[in-house]
Amino acid sequence: MKRAEGRLSLFDEALRSHYHVSQLIGVDEVGRGPLAGPVVAAAVLLGPAGLEALACVRDSKALSPSRRLALYGTIRRVARSVGVGYATAEEIDRRNVLQATFLAMRRAVARLGAVIPDSLVIVDGNHPIPELPYEQKALARADAFSLAVASASIVAKVLRDRWMGRLDVRHPGYGFSRHKGYGTADHLRALARLGPSPVHRMSFEPVAQARFF
Repeated sequence: MKRAEGRLSLFDEALRSHYHVSQLIGVDEVGRGPLAGPVVAAAVLLGPAGLEALACVRDSKALSPSRRLALYGTIRRVARSVGVGYATAEEIDRRNVLQATFLAMRRAVARLGAVIPDSLVIVDGNHPIPELPYEQKALARADAFSLAVASASIVAKVLRDRWMGRLDVRHPGYGFSRHKGYGTADHLRALARLGPSPVHRMSFEPVAQARFF
């Protein structure tokens, strides 16, 4: 486990050295694919201290829910700063999911608080964040290489899962706490039976079709 943490943190250190920056901010999102609920983005700034506590950090998709939850608490304790941004289903419909994802990412970085000028933002994905006032680098699968980005993926996943649990209480019958808004067979059956809820993404085809039946 410690070898993996060392590999991820060494990757971050190499990026700081290559780009001649003193701070590295990892940014990742969760929730582009679901039919309901928000996109959630997180930005994580890790300092040099306490990284040994993050030995088990991986991309959130490679972790069990209980492990993600435990690491979420550790990340919040160890990180120098954590910012979270949301884009609602309504914003996704209005802007499209990619632009709403960028919006959530900008909000997450803005909520880090004071960020010194020589910072590099590492974005998980193929596209840099438009209108972001910091140097940045988009890296596909960055959550598999960067400790800061992997930490951001865990924060975003834990908080989005919590959000979907709350939506399950507000809009019972769809099973949001189980499938998190993804288009599972159970979700599609509930959608056909109940019609779309206010938190469904009306611009997504399965939801748009359900509106007319």
